Amino acid sequence: MKPLVVITGASSGIGRQAAIDFSKAGYPLLLLARRIDLLKELKLPNSICAKVDVTDVQKFKTAVEKAEGMFGPVDLLINNAGVMPLESIDVQPLSDQHLMVDINIKGVLNGMHAVIPSMKKNKHGTIINVSSCAGRYTYSDHAVYCGTKYAVHAISEQSRKELADFNIRVSIMAPAIVDTNLLVSVKDANILDSYNNIKKSINKGLKSSDISNLMLYTYELPQEVSLKEILVSATKQKI
Repeated sequence: MKPLVVITGASSGIGRQAAIDFSKAGYPLLLLARRIDLLKELKLPNSICAKVDVTDVQKFKTAVEKAEGMFGPVDLLINNAGVMPLESIDVQPLSDQHLMVDINIKGVLNGMHAVIPSMKKNKHGTIINVSSCAGRYTYSDHAVYCGTKYAVHAISEQSRKELADFNIRVSIMAPAIVDTNLLVSVKDANILDSYNNIKKSINKGLKSSDISNLMLYTYELPQEVSLKEILVSATKQKI
């Protein structure tokens, strides 16, 4: 059997597509999300579905330990869970700002904390942290979101250096606009309309399968090959 893959935010968008594609490629899966019913709907073979909020590190670790008991050590973690409530920082509720920090940054740290010990022990493993082009550039109404994604880039880049001697790869997947339901948390109608007009101009942007295919490619490279970052957009999107 192939090694265990853990995917957070697997109930929709990129995470859901990654679950489908990695399952087709024969990998056993631990799928994590707050909406477990959507995970179970996938009915993927050799998969464990767990209701886990990535901000809860103990539940995260417990789920990983259970999956490792069935399928062996985690060899790939895809830190995909994220939220994007967009608004100008002067009017955005602090609760929304803190939510982005908790999920987009702390959730990534919790995932890494849950898998790094066994990866170090086995001297083998890959971590793909899903960031964004907003981790390299800033945009209107994205102040805190950009801040969280810049943090993901910095954490990933330095972690890669610190874990390289243990034969652990850390890769950043940084997509621009992808046609997912990430906009569901945007409350301002004007911001939402503006974003959707941009999506319309680029034929909705990338598909979730575009990103999932890149993840599978990145992971299935020989372990001695580290694809450190992929910054990707629809051809018509000028970033």
